[in-house]
Amino acid sequence: MSIMTAVAPASGLEKDSGLHQGNGSAGKPKIRTLIVDDQLMAREVLRRMLKDEPDIDIVGMPASGPEAVTAISSLQPDLVLLDVRMPDLDGFGVLAEIDAERMPVVIFVTANDDFALRAFDVHALDYLVKPCTGDRLKTALHRARKQIHQSQTGEVHQRLNALLEDVKAEPKLAERLPVKSDGRIIFLRLSDVDWVEAADNYVKLHVGKDTHMLRETMSALESKLPSDRFLRVSRSAMVNIEQIKELHPMFHGEYVVILSTGAKLTLTRGHRQGLKRLGLT
Repeated sequence: MSIMTAVAPASGLEKDSGLHQGNGSAGKPKIRTLIVDDQLMAREVLRRMLKDEPDIDIVGMPASGPEAVTAISSLQPDLVLLDVRMPDLDGFGVLAEIDAERMPVVIFVTANDDFALRAFDVHALDYLVKPCTGDRLKTALHRARKQIHQSQTGEVHQRLNALLEDVKAEPKLAERLPVKSDGRIIFLRLSDVDWVEAADNYVKLHVGKDTHMLRETMSALESKLPSDRFLRVSRSAMVNIEQIKELHPMFHGEYVVILSTGAKLTLTRGHRQGLKRLGLT
């Protein structure tokens, strides 16, 4: 899970800040918060980073866009940390489903996405790029708190609406890969791909007990896959982050990567920077 955030306040905050009194230090009001991401590891990383914020009360961690729409409507949070790239319904799609009166303050969380970064710059919205540092997250939270407490709704809300209009025209990353197999073409969901293995000018897609050959180089395929969901662990292997079950340190800075399927791969020293994407340093 790069993180980038854009903070946009709720239009209904002028009448009611939506804050709920809690038992935090000095009687400060609690900020009801949702963490939305389709990857469990990403949700847990954010939860751990927020646990020391006394005024943040995490009321839910939806794992999909549709779940987020339901949670925002029913729980009426003050703040939502919202992943942009999710299957079925992405973060922008979630916001499009929410009534303006119920729109919370939003911090977008996403991988390094050139289009999204340009869009946030154009519309003067704040953003973070994963792996998120504690200082940058605190900065985003400070701005969100200011918008919540001061009910700043007008200009930034207009910027968010303009951003959503731009997003409608942007082509989205494919959620499926077309693969030729036995004289036919099958479509593999990215979420079903456990890991990818290089094989000269082909790649071998490991899907459960099955494998599929795709005429594509590893580098070319890597550029097409969402970087917040697939991690290059060596020159010859790339894994679905959600399938990582365990990491075992080895000598010389390498790790054994154990997937939920039982497959064992090696994260080589030259790809150790990928550990930051897993919430490790």
